[in-house]
Parts: sequence; structure tokens; C-alpha cells
Amino acid sequence: MPKLKTKSGAKKRFRFTAGGKIKAGQAGKRHGMIKRSNEQIRTLRGTSVLDPSETQRVKRWMPYSG
Repeated sequence: MPKLKTKSGAKKRFRFTAGGKIKAGQAGKRHGMIKRSNEQIRTLRGTSVLDPSETQRVKRWMPYSG
């Protein structure tokens, strides 16, 4: 079997935790901050763990990461 390629967009956007979950940057902070409340902007800081339904898809894109 040939080696599988990793999706280059996925390796830039996702990181694996030690338990095999996937961390990703929070969505919704690129523009339009004036409309959003300060509380919402605070909660969108940092990274979040992906939902299990999306985890399977990302694991397929990154075959050797986790």
C-alpha cells in the first residue's frame, strides 16, 4: 500500500490532544466584532475541542497524526 497524504489545510488548522480529541481555533472572530457582545468575544478566545461527529472527518484527513 502506498503512503497516504495528509490534507495540507487540515495540518495547519487542527491539533490532537493526548486523548485523541481534536483542538481547533474558534470560529466567528474574523470580522463584525462591533455587533457581538463583549461576553461573546471573551468566550470565543483561544481554541475549542471539536464535536465527535466532526472528529471522524478530520482524522481521515490526517492519517498518521492520532
